[in-house]
Amino acid sequence: MDMLKKIFPYSFKIETVKTLLINCLIYLLVGIVLGIVIGLVAKIPVIGIIVGIVGGLIDLYVVVGIVLAILSFLKIIK
Repeated sequence: MDMLKKIFPYSFKIETVKTLLINCLIYLLVGIVLGIVIGLVAKIPVIGIIVGIVGGLIDLYVVVGIVLAILSFLKIIK
């Protein structure tokens, strides 16, 4: 669990519904902004494959961060 707290530090600082919503919005905004940047950079033929893989990892990070925030808010994980 300590490893998850180091990788996703903001997901475990949830105390109220307001902080949960703000945290989820921040994760979504970061995912959207980085998705747009990756979409622009992916048009370069040589870099496109590598950037596509990084984009998938960023999407995975966003989803896991939101799920951990919700589970932490519901006190399922500590």
